Amino acid sequence: MSLLEGKIGLVVGVANKRSIAWAIAQAWRNAGATLAFTYQGERLKENVEELAGAFGPDTLLLPCDVTRDEEIAGVFAAIAAKFGKLDLLLHSVAFAPRDALEGSFVNTTRDAFRVAHDVSAYSLVALARGAAPLMTGGGSILAMTYYGSEKVVPHYNVMGVAKASLEASARYLAYDLGPKKIRVNCISAGPVNTVAARGIAGFGDMFKHYEARSPLRRNVLAEELGATGTFLASDGAAAITGQVLYVDCGYQIMGM
Repeated sequence: MSLLEGKIGLVVGVANKRSIAWAIAQAWRNAGATLAFTYQGERLKENVEELAGAFGPDTLLLPCDVTRDEEIAGVFAAIAAKFGKLDLLLHSVAFAPRDALEGSFVNTTRDAFRVAHDVSAYSLVALARGAAPLMTGGGSILAMTYYGSEKVVPHYNVMGVAKASLEASARYLAYDLGPKKIRVNCISAGPVNTVAARGIAGFGDMFKHYEARSPLRRNVLAEELGATGTFLASDGAAAITGQVLYVDCGYQIMGM
């Protein structure tokens, strides 16, 4: 039997075929899961619709602005109506105003700080709250994070602070939801050439630096993140919760 046979998963955060969320979605599907997808706004709907269509015309596709509680509630109502349960949730959502990812962190505006934390961290709490009642047999919630939560990465700025909040939120959620057999973990990925990543000033230099300094002397591949996401979603990870798993070719262990 496939690792995720019979599992129902919700994927939040696919933007295009380069998205880490899409790599994990493909891996989940290949492992036997049935998936639903959300999209943020009409601008991204066509991209997500085209990708999700590869999984069949009846794949559930739902609008979801994670800053709007009513849209989050609508997503889980639709999943309950169609599937009656949920086993897996992928949170791959992050945003900060572009000017907050340039220059100095000390110049971060109050509004940029608020937006980054609302979209990138609080949304995990809101989505987990909506998912938990449908995970009656237990479940796995995954969130995507990055090393900038732990160490200073120039230009990552307020997003690093928001990712630190995301990781702390995952730990508190793991504690709250553990008695329901719901696990909450984060994957800390090395740099991947996504649209979101290219919005960070100096990303190209970061990409080359990781390749030169990581023990494996290369950057992580999207399909490797998919394989990790499948493991954490599977029963093989049944005793793993509240953790940040680094999938970065070993870069995180380096001191110099």
